[in-house]
Amino acid sequence: MTESAVECTSGCPEFARLSRRGLLRGVAGTGAGLSAISTFGTAFMETSYAATRSAPAVLVVLSMRGAVDGMSLVVPHGDPVYYAARPRIAVPAERLLAKDGFFGLHPNLEALLPLWNAGTMATVHATGLPAPNRSHFAAIEEVEDADPGSDARVGWLNRLIGRDTYNNPLQAIQFGESVPSVALAGPQATVAVDTIADMQLAGADKWDTFGRRPKSMKTMWAAAPGPLGAGARAAMQAIGDFDPVKAVSATPAHGADYPDGDFGRAMAAAARTIRGDVGAEVIAVDYGSWDHHADLGPLAWGQMQRMTTEFAAGVAAFFADLGSLAAKVTLVTLSEFGRRTKENANYGLDHGYGTAMLLFGAGVKGGYHGNWPGLTNTANADLLVTTDYRSVLAEIAVKRMGASSAQVFPGFTPETVGAIV
Repeated sequence: MTESAVECTSGCPEFARLSRRGLLRGVAGTGAGLSAISTFGTAFMETSYAATRSAPAVLVVLSMRGAVDGMSLVVPHGDPVYYAARPRIAVPAERLLAKDGFFGLHPNLEALLPLWNAGTMATVHATGLPAPNRSHFAAIEEVEDADPGSDARVGWLNRLIGRDTYNNPLQAIQFGESVPSVALAGPQATVAVDTIADMQLAGADKWDTFGRRPKSMKTMWAAAPGPLGAGARAAMQAIGDFDPVKAVSATPAHGADYPDGDFGRAMAAAARTIRGDVGAEVIAVDYGSWDHHADLGPLAWGQMQRMTTEFAAGVAAFFADLGSLAAKVTLVTLSEFGRRTKENANYGLDHGYGTAMLLFGAGVKGGYHGNWPGLTNTANADLLVTTDYRSVLAEIAVKRMGASSAQVFPGFTPETVGAIV
């Protein structure tokens, strides 16, 4: 794709048109009447699910869709090119939080300072794909598949949960989108819903006083052959297994205060699911759009200011809500690519290359990580990638989730990042 195809004045048309359903070829629906439940994969065709098990460690993957500008989140104030290239939208050094001699956090991330000060928040700068890819569509596919050159349609999170014989679809749950991401694609069945309330059998509500709907559905699908029948039975099983989450109060614990909107609701659902202890080992949350071609803005106004505030409030509330359960939860942010070094005429940034990943929670070694490549102040200059994003994820998979890197990222040899202990 040429750069002219993605230079936009108010957000990229490619990202605006990008349909998750267009990306997700091979989705298997779970049968008529199953409201907003999607299973992805073929494992349900062969597997009779056992009871749920408690997850000793939980990975939350927060996808910052649209390509977030890592240099706005984690500001390289020690590189003079940053200020020369962004005369209007650069964050002033004196306003930065947790500032060291080179980096500092965006001032609207203030809600995250307790995590930073506790040593449970880290950043890894100049991360990304091994080669530039400025297409949202192609980059999302590549990042979430994480197996370059393979024609197998299996995402890295599906490989992560598929490393043992446990096959309950509640092992991996996605909130905020009812179609599973590419990262969840593969042979292991997973669940994707917009909200906790959507985890239900349509029509099995207060008007169904005698439970006729579940009974008739079970009768209808009990002996149905093929993947449709198997998928319907699996979905009904998952709905039943999810009941402990619904029994957990919808009121956040420990005074947690989530921001209004889809992101806050998704983070609240993730925390409630962990508190419900139904065996969710992976929880995926989508949060976008960070495609700030225009109106990223200075500190006084702009989309970056609004979204960083919402992001910080949502993550802070999530860990407060978990209380002592936070000791088993690791959260990592992921984006398809970063933004250009130089600001454009619209107070924004066009598609770039490297970005920053943020990590929170259990096992995190707090502070700034990564190797800074230095910036160049030319029209098409990018932040170069010095850390393959898979090295960050592999460290989590190995040290927190008990997997091997080869199981999750075949053919890839990770480098030591040091953000997870």
